[in-house]
Amino acid sequence: MADSNIYEVELAAADYPFRIRVYPAAAPTGPAVVWMHGGAFMFGSIEMPESDDVARRLADHGISVVAVDYTLAPMAEMPDFGEESRPDGMPTAEQIQAEMEAAGPRAPFPVASLQVVAAFDWAVANAASFGADPARVALGGASAGGNLAAGAGVRLRDRGDQVPVALLLAYPVLHKVLPEASPELLAHLEGLPLMLTFPPEHVRSFNLNYVGDEVLLDEPTAFPAGHDQRGLPPTVIVTAERDRLRASAEAFAAELALAGVDVAISTERAALHGYLNDVGDAAALRTVGRFAAALTQY
Repeated sequence: MADSNIYEVELAAADYPFRIRVYPAAAPTGPAVVWMHGGAFMFGSIEMPESDDVARRLADHGISVVAVDYTLAPMAEMPDFGEESRPDGMPTAEQIQAEMEAAGPRAPFPVASLQVVAAFDWAVANAASFGADPARVALGGASAGGNLAAGAGVRLRDRGDQVPVALLLAYPVLHKVLPEASPELLAHLEGLPLMLTFPPEHVRSFNLNYVGDEVLLDEPTAFPAGHDQRGLPPTVIVTAERDRLRASAEAFAAELALAGVDVAISTERAALHGYLNDVGDAAALRTVGRFAAALTQY
């Protein structure tokens, strides 16, 4: 971290230590975001662009960010997609496995979920120190991180105390089993390497690995879709057009709307899942801009 104003704090929740990285906005406008990276719940870190670059760009918009280096789920055996299915630039299964093995202690749900709540509480308590309004702290995340943000939003709603001012979700996975893809979505997946089509059976195996127990797949704080959405915060969702997980985000948005929750959903045309990891990508810049603009309303 070359920026002297960025700092880290060690926290603990659910008997597991974790760290947060704080990105104070140089010219704060009031809101702050507690942000979670993706990685199928079992890999990734706050070093990846989906966390670090997003946080820096939000801070440039005047929004301070608390990035959560949550405890990852136990390792699962990676599906064999075949070398011919691996797109250029994507790590091999061996590289992914090595990355997962290099991570620290691991634990299944609800550890990461409870850590997100603890990070939110810390951000509210310390917001004034980085120029934010304690009443304007949002939760956000990408992919599995979007799931963690939404699940923590359910926890905070049910706790009956302060809830996030908004949920900001980028290409999230919110269902224990992916909803059926529309013919339009399936058409956009044609020609993609198998690993980028997110076969529903593989997504379910990752989800089951995250919770560790089949029964917990039905826990609304683990997979919020399909449950009572009343009382959740205003939600902004951005999806990738060529992403099988889009079906989950779209179905969840419909549930929110039917429950009377203020929700806005948009799609980045031609984008693939994980595009926030492409530093400088136009879709990534637009998504950050959408989130920043949305927070000016709350």
